[in-house]
Amino acid sequence: MIKYERSQGLTDVHTHYCPGCTHGMLHKLVAEVLEELGVLGKTIGVASVGCSVFAYEYFETDFIQAPHGRACAVATGIKRVSPDRVVFTYQGDGDLGSIGIAESIHAANRGENITVILANNATYGMTGGQMAPTSLVGQVTTTSQLGRNVAEHGSPLKISEIFAQINGAAYVERVAMTDISNIRKTKKAIKKAFTYQLEGKGFSLIEVISTCPINWGMKPREALDWAKENMIPIYPLGVYKDVMKND
Repeated sequence: MIKYERSQGLTDVHTHYCPGCTHGMLHKLVAEVLEELGVLGKTIGVASVGCSVFAYEYFETDFIQAPHGRACAVATGIKRVSPDRVVFTYQGDGDLGSIGIAESIHAANRGENITVILANNATYGMTGGQMAPTSLVGQVTTTSQLGRNVAEHGSPLKISEIFAQINGAAYVERVAMTDISNIRKTKKAIKKAFTYQLEGKGFSLIEVISTCPINWGMKPREALDWAKENMIPIYPLGVYKDVMKND
């Protein structure tokens, strides 16, 4: 009896992610959802610049690489030209929350019928662990070696709370990859986001609290605990907007 099979939404390519990184698990959840919804053959993903830059090698879907921060703009063009396709972006907190914040906010404001998967690990992982828009107050990074200081650097950017205020956003939820229960909730949220796109409800964003053990200087288990104990209090989990419930 088969108890588990690799998702048909994933290729056989070994990922480049560091040990303990939750990108791999998040890829698995997205792939499983696309397979379960029967849309692998008509899905187009948009890879951002960051640790997830090679996402196009791991998904059994069409994929395109966007310039840094422009994933939502590229996804908008694809969806408008091919409205029958399922279109999603896979972005990091630096890509979406810093250089890409304008494109992302305006895509949401226009109610573009796309799905955004945001991995928030509170750091710029690919380029060496610099302070990101989502880095916590006091968090030590390569560019905040005394810890993030509000007076100098500002407060952490709360992406879900910001996007929930935008009229064009249909569904915004923050989830986490910190334990089995939360991973299951993450998959449920991702599936709901893609379902809303299939139903034409508009822009959806799923913010996923993730880990970066290498740049945090921790072992994988420690990183999961750190995210649970330090990130979730600052970035509370839950549904921040759902047009089917709020309107």
